Formats: sequence, C-alpha cells, structure tokens
Amino acid sequence: MNLRALFAISFSGLMGPHGPTSTMTQSSPPEPSRSLAEPKHYKIKVCLIGEQGVGKTSLVHRFVSGSFDESYIRTLGMRVSRKRVTLDRPSGSVHADLMVSDIMGNRTFLNLFKEAYFEAIQGVLAVFDVTQRDTLLALEAWISALLDRVGLVPVLTLGNKIDIPGRRETSDAEVAEVLRRYNCPVQYTSAKTGENVEDSFRGLAEAILGEDSGL
Repeated sequence: MNLRALFAISFSGLMGPHGPTSTMTQSSPPEPSRSLAEPKHYKIKVCLIGEQGVGKTSLVHRFVSGSFDESYIRTLGMRVSRKRVTLDRPSGSVHADLMVSDIMGNRTFLNLFKEAYFEAIQGVLAVFDVTQRDTLLALEAWISALLDRVGLVPVLTLGNKIDIPGRRETSDAEVAEVLRRYNCPVQYTSAKTGENVEDSFRGLAEAILGEDSGL
C-alpha cells in the first residue's frame, strides 16, 4: 500500500471516536501560485518533531542535498531548509516548494516556542530512532502538542536508523500500539543510506495537496 492510501486511511481514523477531539479543524490544501505558462506552483510548510538524536537534521540534509554527514550536529533552536519537488497529479505535473523546519529535540524548547514553530504548518514528520525505544514512547507527547496547536494535518511517522543491524529496540507491533490513537502511517527510513527518505517527504507533500484539491 502506498503512502497516499495510508494517509487516506489515517485521516478517516482521526475523524473517528478514537482520534483527537472534535474541536480539531482540518487544514485546507495550499493555494497554488497561478501562471498561464507554467505548471501550478505550491508552497508547503512542514516540520519535523521528535527527541534529540533521532536523526531529524540528517533526514532533512539527505532530502535537500542527497548526502549524509557522519558527524553529529545538534540543532540549536530552529533551522529551515527548502527544496522544490515536482509531483505528478491527475491533470498534470505541479511544482511544490517544501519549506522544512527542523527543531531541536527538546520539549521544553517546544513548549516555549511552539506557537512560532507550528505557525502555518501543513504537515509533519514525527521521527523516532528504531534503536532507542524511549524515542518512540516520547512521540506521544510530541504529536499531542502538535495536534493541540495546529489541528488535523497529515502526520507521517518515520522510524529512522534502520541501517544499524542487530540493535533494533522497537517492533512493528509496538509501534502500531503506541501510535494507535493517532492513526498516522509509519515509514522506516535511513538518513545514512537514503532509504525511503525522498519517498517520505514527497508522500507527505502529496497528502497535504490531497486527492481532492482540484488538481
């Protein structure tokens, strides 16, 4: 099953009795920049959430530059990166500029600045480290803080660092149980090898634009 189908299932689940409260509002697809000569052009703002050291910055670096830095660089505050992707839609190709915000993995910082960080966010990548079980458990607090602030937006969970053999501390069953109330799809990635990284960002962009956005 592809990410678009998974997102469709997830949104129907979030609107049900086990999802977030009924006060949550669903965001509308972004409005395109119009041009008679060029494909439609969208600007999309997404962010990454999760504990320190799960690989958020490395995932962004892999997506934007196509490379991996072996050295660990801690994000201080917030960093915004940009990449343009071309997406195939039923009526033709469209361009999407993804503005990707990466926040330091500190929930105290998030609580202080979440209004600024989540301003106009249209989609989220929630990241945990498959070799560190506590980073999976911590995602509940991160996702709850996000949904309380921005309402119903596409959330894709990434289980990162699948390139490290023999050290996995999380099972598929436990991941599904921890994230059950949020009904968000899960993708397993490696920032080091690039596995599923591009597909995850593009899949999130597709979910934000939506199948019924008139494209």
